[in-house]
Amino acid sequence: MQDLVRREVIETAQTVVVKVGTNVLSNQDDTLAVHQLSALAAQLGRILESGRKVVLVSSGAVGAGMGLLGLTSRPDDLPHLQATAATGQAHLIHQYRECLKEHGYQAAQLLLTANDFKTRSRYINVRNTLNTLFEYAVVPIVNENDTVSIDEIKFGDNDHLAAMVTSLVPSPLLVILSVVDGLYDGDPCDDASNPIRLVETWDDQLNDHVADVQSSRGKGGMASKLTAIRTATAVGENVILADGTDPDVLDKVLNVDEVGTLFLAQGARVPAWKRWIGYTVPPKGRFVLDGGARRAIEEGGRSLLAVGITEIDGSFSKGEVVALTADDGTEFARGLTNYDSSDVRRIVGKQTSEIANVLGSLPYGEVVHRDNLVLI
Repeated sequence: MQDLVRREVIETAQTVVVKVGTNVLSNQDDTLAVHQLSALAAQLGRILESGRKVVLVSSGAVGAGMGLLGLTSRPDDLPHLQATAATGQAHLIHQYRECLKEHGYQAAQLLLTANDFKTRSRYINVRNTLNTLFEYAVVPIVNENDTVSIDEIKFGDNDHLAAMVTSLVPSPLLVILSVVDGLYDGDPCDDASNPIRLVETWDDQLNDHVADVQSSRGKGGMASKLTAIRTATAVGENVILADGTDPDVLDKVLNVDEVGTLFLAQGARVPAWKRWIGYTVPPKGRFVLDGGARRAIEEGGRSLLAVGITEIDGSFSKGEVVALTADDGTEFARGLTNYDSSDVRRIVGKQTSEIANVLGSLPYGEVVHRDNLVLI
């Protein structure tokens, strides 16, 4: 049964998004493991030859920079971290280009920050660039722009970036390459532990299998990977977490071998517009709703009216993303607000017929229209 499920996932994928971590790409002395890049490039070429599209989300810039600069530990202050990333990124993309050329392909570099996803126009521009690159014998290589990123515009790690990139491409399969063969039911270093080959339904208890140790070179760990996987599966994407140190791992994945852990999509694929609202843009504010309003949205597919709001938090403009929560603080939806925060504060709990008297006009009957609302 698992083989049939895995085969269907692989065979229906039109685009393979591969995320590879710093530890996979680094030697023990923190220099760039060119043999790993070479093996990866060869496998990416074979995926392209199968008629599929490919996007590579690659960490490794800081690790590569550490090796070039002779650093023994990851810098812990922003200027030195950015300088290390700038040095390493040039080396990293050069090596990818040389490895891909051997198989008849070029490398295209996309350096992104979270702002490229927060703004709808920039989000669409990234998607258009990827779709145009697919027309050529080119492998788009995506990384966070560490040289300019600050806390306000950082993704956090490339696992999260890969999940967001996956939402941009047609019929994707996300393959996250780590240094272990998927999610285990215990410590992967313990011989008594076994890999979990299939996760059909997301359960928060999956986090109980994680003994998360911060990587010495990268930013993420298994916990961050599970967070990214949950985001991807929530919008209808399938994800495989596998061992990137295996030089044939992608060949095995595409051959439907039982490697890594397959996480199945949780429900139907969410349309791109609603993915952007619900899973890409951090909310600028919060509406607390009464029970009736929550039921109307969750069970009745209704819009949010002012009468159902009991309180609000944050400062936001019309058209920005807000979180919708129950009175116990549980977030259950996100949407684009038709009113700015100052106007919402004036109409909280009001009937729609009362809004014109309060604001002088009735621009919208709904505070958040159902078409611009996503259940979380």
